[in-house]
Amino acid sequence: MTTPHPQTGQTTGQHDAGGDYLRSVKAQQVGPGDRFLKRQGDASSAVAQVRTSRDDFGTPALVVATLEDGREVRIAFGSTIRVRTHRPAPALDAGTDLSPAEEGSPEATVVQVAQLHPDNQHVLSVASKLSRGINLRSGSQLEDIDTLARHLFIDLDDSDGALTLTTLLTQLPYDGAMGRWKSIESSLALAANIHFHRGEEVEGRAAGARLSEPDEAETDPIRAQRTAEIRQRQLNEPNLYDREVLRAEGSGDLAGERQWRESRLATLMYLRARGGSETFSEEELDRRVRREVTALRGLADRIAEAGEG
Repeated sequence: MTTPHPQTGQTTGQHDAGGDYLRSVKAQQVGPGDRFLKRQGDASSAVAQVRTSRDDFGTPALVVATLEDGREVRIAFGSTIRVRTHRPAPALDAGTDLSPAEEGSPEATVVQVAQLHPDNQHVLSVASKLSRGINLRSGSQLEDIDTLARHLFIDLDDSDGALTLTTLLTQLPYDGAMGRWKSIESSLALAANIHFHRGEEVEGRAAGARLSEPDEAETDPIRAQRTAEIRQRQLNEPNLYDREVLRAEGSGDLAGERQWRESRLATLMYLRARGGSETFSEEELDRRVRREVTALRGLADRIAEAGEG
């Protein structure tokens, strides 16, 4: 699968073994040479030509594709179908590909932030999906929001946009669902670090304080004590992925290095948001977070120059 260009966010879709793109398209976007993917996973004969059939009121109703083997495939106009195609996905447009959203809704917040980056295809792709409806109880959608916020902060140096997106998650309570909490925790750490870097200590510590909610939820005193001991050990001896970063750096694996550095940054931000530990002071963590962000932004430039995005 291809990855978004680290600066423009341009994506070309998922490739199959033959180099074609596998993607979902609207019926009216089907073109000559495309092959429809069947339920079993194999592809149909290639499309030879396409025409649109209208209903009695003149509204487009059906897309009729004639295949090279002579068969006709009739698809409802506006419906979505999976195809194997040689054509890359068309660029998204902030004005037409973001769904209208009710003012003040989570969807509107995402759209507002995305419209500030009209040329970034990665931002528009995620925002387009989220703008169609956000369920704040969906772990996958919370992850999309958190990932988008980190992309804005790291790749686009947009702290304001990143902080705006984190508010969609940082207001959510801990409800025992660790899958959902993982994304909330990540956004709390990101928000806390942005506040700290701006000198907004009160806001930063308020966000960081919520990170202890899962630990405080334990009502059994013995388990609570054991949890506190484990947590302190994790804070004192965190995995900062030094060997993995050095290995990827030494082999010239830019994508691998980026992945491990992102994991390192997430750990450092969490530690800083928790107020440091017995082995890492807040000042030391501030320095390390800044250094890692700088390294990731430089790495993004190198990936772009190497054409690996």
